[in-house]
Amino acid sequence: MIRYALLCDHDHAFEGWFGASADFDDQQARGLVECPVCASKAVRKQIMAPAVAGTRRTVRDDSAAPGGMQSMMLEAMGKIRRHVEENFDDVGDTFAREARAIHDGKAEERGIYGQATPTQVRGLIEDGVPVAALPPEPPKKTELN
Repeated sequence: MIRYALLCDHDHAFEGWFGASADFDDQQARGLVECPVCASKAVRKQIMAPAVAGTRRTVRDDSAAPGGMQSMMLEAMGKIRRHVEENFDDVGDTFAREARAIHDGKAEERGIYGQATPTQVRGLIEDGVPVAALPPEPPKKTELN
């Protein structure tokens, strides 16, 4: 498997995994690669430094151990999600309409979260409305084993 750092035309960074180096080009040509944030298909590879195995033994940070980094990331994502759920207004499926109204000054300025379709998100981004995907709920401890 090959991991590429990818970037869409709206500057959303994400990664993609491909079976071989030519798979990215093939899938992009067929319109199968899209940004998970805004669904843009204008995606390109970012410059990456390859991970090369060295011959010297190095001391590793525990956070880089298998599961260590994943655990840290899941914990951070959970904190972000909890903060949003505790401090922002859940507007449900009216998110796109409410975000646009706040941006246009027609509704009270406040933090909101809710659901929107990829098309709605793309429209908000194109109109300069700041939006970001809410991290998914972290898996239960039993799901990690």
